[in-house]
Amino acid sequence: MCGIVAYTGKQSAREVLIEGLKRLEYRGYDSSGIAILNSPPYWARKVGKVAALENQVWQDSPAGTVGIAHTRWATHGKPSEANAHPHVDCSGKIFLVHNGIIENYMTLKKRLVAAGHTFCSETDTETLAHLVECAYQGDLEAAVRKALLDVQGTYGVAVLHTAHPQQIIVARRGSPIVLGIGEDETLAASDVSALAHQTDRVVYLEDNEMASLEPGRFAITTLENRAVSREVKPLEIGPEAMERGNFPHFMLKEIFEQPEAVENALRGRINHGEAVAKLGGLESVQERLQQARHLIIVSCGTSYYAGLFGRYVFESLTDLTVETELASEFRYRKLNLRQNTVVLAISQSGETADTLAALREAKRKGALVLGLVNVVGSTIARETHAGVYSHAGIEVGVASTKSFISQLTILTLMALLVGRSRDLSYEEGASILRGLERLPDQIRETLRQSEGIRTLAQKYCQAEHFLYIGRKYQYPIALEGALKLKEIAYIHSEGYAAGEMKHGPIALIDPAFPTMALAPEDGSYEKVVSNIQEIRARDGRIVAVTTEGNTKLHALVDDVITVPKNHEVLLPMLIVVPLQLFAYHCAVLRGCDVDKPRNLAKSVTVE
Repeated sequence: MCGIVAYTGKQSAREVLIEGLKRLEYRGYDSSGIAILNSPPYWARKVGKVAALENQVWQDSPAGTVGIAHTRWATHGKPSEANAHPHVDCSGKIFLVHNGIIENYMTLKKRLVAAGHTFCSETDTETLAHLVECAYQGDLEAAVRKALLDVQGTYGVAVLHTAHPQQIIVARRGSPIVLGIGEDETLAASDVSALAHQTDRVVYLEDNEMASLEPGRFAITTLENRAVSREVKPLEIGPEAMERGNFPHFMLKEIFEQPEAVENALRGRINHGEAVAKLGGLESVQERLQQARHLIIVSCGTSYYAGLFGRYVFESLTDLTVETELASEFRYRKLNLRQNTVVLAISQSGETADTLAALREAKRKGALVLGLVNVVGSTIARETHAGVYSHAGIEVGVASTKSFISQLTILTLMALLVGRSRDLSYEEGASILRGLERLPDQIRETLRQSEGIRTLAQKYCQAEHFLYIGRKYQYPIALEGALKLKEIAYIHSEGYAAGEMKHGPIALIDPAFPTMALAPEDGSYEKVVSNIQEIRARDGRIVAVTTEGNTKLHALVDDVITVPKNHEVLLPMLIVVPLQLFAYHCAVLRGCDVDKPRNLAKSVTVE
């Protein structure tokens, strides 16, 4: 959600900032804006795509080597130029962009209006610009610090002042800010992807820290004005990661990158000699893991469905008691965490606000908190006691694909690691490892069906409703498949545990309400076939996803998709691929914006 880019250096700021905004488009937004220190300063805001802002900037040709830019995802006030960032103070000298939510903005706004300030937007953010104006006495850093001490809520901010033509002040609490360090230039952004075209050296701010940026220099302090020394780290992604190559959409590219995502998740993490996983990120907490009796997995969205799969696989391979919780609900419950509880937080971005809040609550309660994230250096990666990176590579499409399959792979490795330290046999561990190593080629084989699935999508893409059903390991995949269809093709779709179908949803079945039935030949196959029979008896159209060689379903369903055979635990990593392709092709056929679905954001950094 919302993107920030800031630049101070020797280059023309407009090119750097606009390119940075383009690289943040995948996060989701509804408007954008830019401010460049010039004489007079340049300020432009547009509703819609960054391209509209770019056209305006190029038409106006603003000079200047210092500036800030923003993509906004509406929280307070509808998308409009007035509500877009940057916001400005009454004097027209202070420009500010902000990610997050100011929870006490109404109280602050009333105070500021009473003091004579004029507001031009409906946003919470504008209060910050006026607070900085009130606090300014010649020192911009001091003014931003004083303003932020009045704020309740979350923020990532970048601030300019016309009286400080080379300086930018940035700060964060609960919303990420990363600095990019170059030769005679310094950048800041809410996401490292916005920096990759300019630098390969970065510094991550922690919560309640701020930084003063000048060309080639930066200084970090806490909000209490204590100096902070922070190591400059190499940036692990290159600018090529943001290119589509020969694919029409990032989502399709990322679906086809899933074999490599699984290979990267497995690389260096398999010990065949002992039939166990080797996860270096967990070695420091190995003793506490061996003492664990209770595992709670917290996550949101697609990562929550990965967590549901994790529940099944941990229960299958270990003796742990396992729960999977929506992070957005976790900290509002009365938590009676028993002794030897482990909480595992899953997040692609590592910045998901609800998941971050949940892990902080678990830490307060004394649990061992682990992370499974994709983005190196992200907040969740830094705040957990230990964890594992998925190494899926940058994912630009808003709808998660390769990150999901990578999460399933890592969860299987984690369960195998714990299971082998208890009573999971060598033979079972070795069987799972062999199956994991077969997955990349089997996914490639499944991807070769893309055109056939496109033909299938032509048959069903005009449906207004879809039911997805599965049992056991396939139940979370039914939920994920339905989510993909609704979020990118805008087709109302519901995922259900197949056994629950007759407890209500079967009332909806008719020829216009098709079903996607996940029916591999596994331990629950016969039960799913019974559910298929129930749908068929009510004239429902059925697409079945099953394993190769199973011809028994052809007489019962309208269409069949097959995937290769593998260990029952690992079949979800194969079943999900045709569901992703089906959703993708339906979305394209319906004319939807596949990479940037309406109303959605890649990284949800507000609660």
